[in-house]
Amino acid sequence: MREVSIAKNYAEALLALARKAGDPAAWGAAIGAVGDAVAGDETLRHFLEAPQISAAEKNAVLAKALGPIAPAPTFVRFVQKLVTNRRQMLLPAVATEYHNLLDEAEGRVHARVTVAREMDAAAQASIAAALSAALQKTVVPHVAVDPRILGGVVVRVGDTVMDGSVRRRLARLRDRLVAAR
Repeated sequence: MREVSIAKNYAEALLALARKAGDPAAWGAAIGAVGDAVAGDETLRHFLEAPQISAAEKNAVLAKALGPIAPAPTFVRFVQKLVTNRRQMLLPAVATEYHNLLDEAEGRVHARVTVAREMDAAAQASIAAALSAALQKTVVPHVAVDPRILGGVVVRVGDTVMDGSVRRRLARLRDRLVAAR
C-alpha cells in the first residue's frame, strides 16, 4: 500500500510537469513505455536493481536511452530523480497511476465489457456511446468474449457491475418460478 501512495505522489508530480509542458498525452506515452520496459525487460530490471551500479551510472545510461523517446529534457530528469531517490522500481506503478490520474482529469473511465460473441467495431462504438451517456463520462470499453453469458452484455466500471446477460435473466426467472411453487 505504501508503494502505491509513493507512486501516486510521483505520478501527480509528473502530471503537473506534463501540464506545464502542455502535452500530458505524450508524457503519458513516454512514462508508459518506460514502465512497460522496466516491467517487461529482465535485463533492464536487473540493471536498475543492481546495488553495485551507482545512481550516477544508471542515470547516464537512462539519459542516453530516453533521449530519443522523451517528450522533454524535464521528463528525463524526472526519471533520473526516481533513480537518485532509489525508487526506480516504482516506474511501472508510476506509469499506472499517471494514466489513472490523467483519465480522471479528462473525465474518462475504463469499462470491462463482456459479451457472448465477437462484436464488430460499430457495435463496440454503440456500447461505448450508450455507456458514456449513462455515466456522463467518456467510456473506453475493453471487450472480452465469454460464451457462458449466453447473450446480452455484462459491464464492469470500477466496482459497479451492470449485468444484462441472458444467463442472469434466466437465473432470475428460475428463482421466481421456484419461489412461486
